[in-house]
Amino acid sequence: MIIGLTGGIASGKSTIANMLVERGALLVDADQVAREVVLPGEPALEAIASTYGQAVLEPDGTLNRKALGEIVFRDKTKLTQLEAITHPAIRERMQQRIHKYAEQYPERLVVADVPLLYETEQQELYEGVMVVYVPAEVQIARLMARNTVSEEEAERRVSLQMDIEQKRKRADWVIDNSGSLAETKRQLDDFWKSKCLP
Repeated sequence: MIIGLTGGIASGKSTIANMLVERGALLVDADQVAREVVLPGEPALEAIASTYGQAVLEPDGTLNRKALGEIVFRDKTKLTQLEAITHPAIRERMQQRIHKYAEQYPERLVVADVPLLYETEQQELYEGVMVVYVPAEVQIARLMARNTVSEEEAERRVSLQMDIEQKRKRADWVIDNSGSLAETKRQLDDFWKSKCLP
């Protein structure tokens, strides 16, 4: 079985992904693949540098994520430009990895961790979608604490994604991660048992 895993920024999606891996799932992480496709020598990095200028590159030729983030998180048009460069490369590499896992380990759950799954219309690629949910005010508080950003900046970053309530409504499975860790684990156990996963 191949499922998509998504949620909002600072919802605890990585924690849920790790819990699924602990239970035996195979993970394909879009963030990890996103880092791979912008390594020196990759076509996506060359396209980013030609679009945003050399200021987004470190002296050693690697991507300066902070400089790029300051450009794209202040301008939705520039963020859309960046996504048009990176998303096709990420999607292609992820699908290759997912299908390789599915062929090699047909009895195991394959989880594709995709932060912008609904925003990029990828839900049809999976047999179902699990959404990690916390209310927007919890997202903002966690993002402020995690990234030491202002409330205004946290709100802006949250607003760049689809509303978490919309994601929740569209999900096949919802893991509410706003309570205790024990409660989150219980929900995952219920999911695991319902799918009769080994």
